[in-house]
Amino acid sequence: MWLHMGQHAVNLVAILDSPMDIAIVVLVVLILFGGKKIPEMMRGIGSGIKEFKQGMRDEPAPTPSASTTTTPPPVEPKK
Repeated sequence: MWLHMGQHAVNLVAILDSPMDIAIVVLVVLILFGGKKIPEMMRGIGSGIKEFKQGMRDEPAPTPSASTTTTPPPVEPKK
């Protein structure tokens, strides 16, 4: 995974290559968001993924186009 920062591209896997680096990132995330907020965020992400997968499985509803819509024939004025 690459992160582009301006003109420089940084490989995120190369940055987080040791368990200590990952532990530091986890600690910073816990400090920023708190232990209570993280499960709520993960639950939201999980439900979003479920909805996305469900949407991908469902067939899209056909959209009306000019060829499929029926218009009544024009009414001619009576003489």
